[in-house]
Amino acid sequence: MSAGIPDELSAPGSAVARRDADISPYDVAVVGAGVVGTAIARELSRHELRCVLIEAADDVGTGTSKANTAILHTGFDAKPGTLEAGLVRRGCSLLREYSSQAGIPVERTGALLVAWTEEQELTLPELARRARQNGYPALRSVGSDELYVREPHLGAGALGALEIPDESIICPWTVPLAFATEALLAGVQLRLGTTVRSVSGTESGHRLHTDRGPIDAGWVVNAAGLSSALVDRMFGHAEFDVIPRRGQLIVFDKLARSLVSSILLPVPTTRGKGVLVAPTVYGNVLLGPTAEDLDDPSDTATTAAGLTGLLERGNRILPELIGQEVTASYAGLRAATEHPDYQIRIYGDQRYACVGGIRSTGLTASMAIAEYVCAGLADAGLAFERRCELPGPPRMANLGEAFCRPYQDTAQIAADPAYGRIVCHCERVSEGEIRDALQSAIPAHNLDGLRRRTRAGNGRCQGFFCGAQVARMLEHPDGRG
Repeated sequence: MSAGIPDELSAPGSAVARRDADISPYDVAVVGAGVVGTAIARELSRHELRCVLIEAADDVGTGTSKANTAILHTGFDAKPGTLEAGLVRRGCSLLREYSSQAGIPVERTGALLVAWTEEQELTLPELARRARQNGYPALRSVGSDELYVREPHLGAGALGALEIPDESIICPWTVPLAFATEALLAGVQLRLGTTVRSVSGTESGHRLHTDRGPIDAGWVVNAAGLSSALVDRMFGHAEFDVIPRRGQLIVFDKLARSLVSSILLPVPTTRGKGVLVAPTVYGNVLLGPTAEDLDDPSDTATTAAGLTGLLERGNRILPELIGQEVTASYAGLRAATEHPDYQIRIYGDQRYACVGGIRSTGLTASMAIAEYVCAGLADAGLAFERRCELPGPPRMANLGEAFCRPYQDTAQIAADPAYGRIVCHCERVSEGEIRDALQSAIPAHNLDGLRRRTRAGNGRCQGFFCGAQVARMLEHPDGRG
């Protein structure tokens, strides 16, 4: 087994096991397996390069990527002329097409940016002008009468809105998993549970000193999210500081889904997009996030004050929502910096790229960021040779309620009855889906990993009913239990 690769990934027949045990030094090491790091690894894997993807956690997509508002943004409200604005616009198109190919659920619900005060109403024309500057002219004004026809459960007092018809909801868990799976199948090695502690130079580039042993690479791409400033300092730079910004969110039961049809956006502020109400592809309704700057980059706790504040805001936006059952609450951290734009820099003389300050729009922009970074690496001297044969996007398990789930597919059940045996009744997750997640190229090896791959345990009872059976399946992923 290669150092740092869990046994699950080195099982006979796995993508990692088919690789040579040790091909270090690598051409490129990507640090961080969130949605941006996995997108970069996927883009690199399309070329004749030996690459490694390094992640401190025990799974891909476990940081900011797993705890966000799950929106595929058009970028209508980004600051014109910024790198973020261009990459979000390009990334939205790329990810929409990729999701269609990979089976990642996306629903084009559209959004309504609601003005509740005269001051907010006066800002709507400026936001529309900004959207046109960003290459998105499809907005239109909606008066209060039409607004309440569209959203009859909206709280009283809304003065009007801007309609953004192409804003969409997406599964944020499946995206980094799809990117990482495609990269893995194309030959990228994945080192989970591997933390970079320091960096030193070698004749061919860099030696990354990790808690699982050294990793040598000619080039390094820093996509470490909340740790990106720390890694940047290992290479002698101090261009930005990461300020962990906590966003707390509340997930309401599926019975609340009929209360809202569009994403309900607030007028944005300098601190972010504000508190929104949005449907999810899983059939729930989301309220949040807060925006709290912290010192601790690991503090993902929810707080009584934060959740109470959300409920107060939600009571104005959608009063009937507050009487619905809460399925879950959670918090995620965004990698905010003191700068108003992404912090992406290529240091050709060092053979190093920093991809920092990627905030809540990182999911949408991920594929465009990967394109941009790889173009920068090529300009800086990394030799890119396009591969003749590529695996293409993997077909991912569908987690979206708007699409056919396995328990609804009679042909799939006829071919394999395991897809008709329900384990998680709240989320209608079958035995076959859990088995597949445990035996995939990047298998789940704990309950959180299974939640993100199948939705098992994510429903109203939060695993109370299915927990024991899911735990048994985790202990015996080969089905012998």
